[in-house]
Amino acid sequence: MSLTKIIAISGKPGLYEILGQTKGGFITTSLVDGKKSPVKNTQNVSVLSDIGIYTYETEVALGNVFLNIHEKYEGKEAISHKASNAELTSLFSEVLPEYDEERVYVSNIKKVVQWYNILVHANFDFESIKEDLKKLEEAQQENAAE
Repeated sequence: MSLTKIIAISGKPGLYEILGQTKGGFITTSLVDGKKSPVKNTQNVSVLSDIGIYTYETEVALGNVFLNIHEKYEGKEAISHKASNAELTSLFSEVLPEYDEERVYVSNIKKVVQWYNILVHANFDFESIKEDLKKLEEAQQENAAE
């Protein structure tokens, strides 16, 4: 399992892993309850590997934020996404000190923490994020060289 295969579907709770393609979309399985379901091409989805978190200088890949949380909690579940706003912003300040407080809302932080905890419960291999980020960096360097 890789972040390139994990999606969030607008209007649906939780995270989903893409299992395969169909003519009009794809088949997913929920990381929360394991149920399979079709997703149409018309539904709004976000691939986790494509999401960035604003900092004052640039954007940081969501995978990097997950790695920082994973390191802080030593691979265990983080605080609940239902924790107080102060606790959530404090956590985010620790794992991504330079995040842009004007553009990253508490609702975004809640979602990131909730997704991280879902991935932990699904026994996600966080080492795969490092591999994905390395491939992305190499691709960007190749594009810059052209």
